[in-house]
Amino acid sequence: MKLAAPSLLNDYYTNLLDCSSYGLIALALGSSVFIWDSETRALVGCLDPVPGRASGNQSQSISCLCWSRDGRALCIGTRRGDIQLWDVEQRQNVSRLSSHLSAVRALSWKQQLLSSSSALGHIHHLDPRAPTPLVGAAAQEEGICSLQWSPGGDRLASGSTDGLLCIWDGDVTGLAKSRQPITTMKQPSAVKAMGWCPWQRKMIATGGGWKDGVLRIWDTDSGTCVTSANTNSQICSLRWAEKKKYLVTGHGLPEHHITCWTWEFPSLSPTYQLTGHSQRVLHLALNPDGTQIFSAGADQRFHIWHM
Repeated sequence: MKLAAPSLLNDYYTNLLDCSSYGLIALALGSSVFIWDSETRALVGCLDPVPGRASGNQSQSISCLCWSRDGRALCIGTRRGDIQLWDVEQRQNVSRLSSHLSAVRALSWKQQLLSSSSALGHIHHLDPRAPTPLVGAAAQEEGICSLQWSPGGDRLASGSTDGLLCIWDGDVTGLAKSRQPITTMKQPSAVKAMGWCPWQRKMIATGGGWKDGVLRIWDTDSGTCVTSANTNSQICSLRWAEKKKYLVTGHGLPEHHITCWTWEFPSLSPTYQLTGHSQRVLHLALNPDGTQIFSAGADQRFHIWHM
């Protein structure tokens, strides 16, 4: 199935697509978020975090979004640095959290704790229930374009535009920007496509950008790359399917394809490719049981693939 996705921002460093634990797909188009039911494929809602703004105004555009673990709330970050928490069922903005001074690049939840990263390299840890939501902070030298809590919540991974993958301790309280990561790994290009393996919980996958094109799996205890595969293509997005135990990557030039991989340590093998996008596949998401892949590309097309 293929749908038009007008006003989808063609920005490698955004994170504009996510699927909730209930199977609701959220996709940001310009300054609005559209929500579909993955089972019925029906459009069930539209959120307008920046009312009255033209969708073509990139300074007002949404730059990232993320569902809460329970699937009830959607957090939205903008290029202006705003962070908003929405009750999707009521279609209400229930909280505007402490904002960044630059574009919010990525968001990730750990239970009730929301972590965010910015284009200036700042990480903020927020408790939306607290009178003063900001409960912790850290920083990297360059912009952070990917951020994800590990499945067990004991570690946080952040990827930056200078190719650094940092692993942080799960105890994030305190505002010391001098806080240091427990492990740092390096690849030749930005760490934008990144994700923890759900069944090997100390392993994390990263995809290389146009200078690199290598898919790597890292051991975060030792900081070493345990396996890799050269895709000869920019890797723009990456997702793990926990129940089906496969890995999906979205690519740029030359083919703008999606690749599904199997990983049985130490072997990393491509199993099949999905083609249909005419420009790079910027965003990927999976439904809860891993039987559907959702992709959004720079060609302003949204695809639903059945596995």
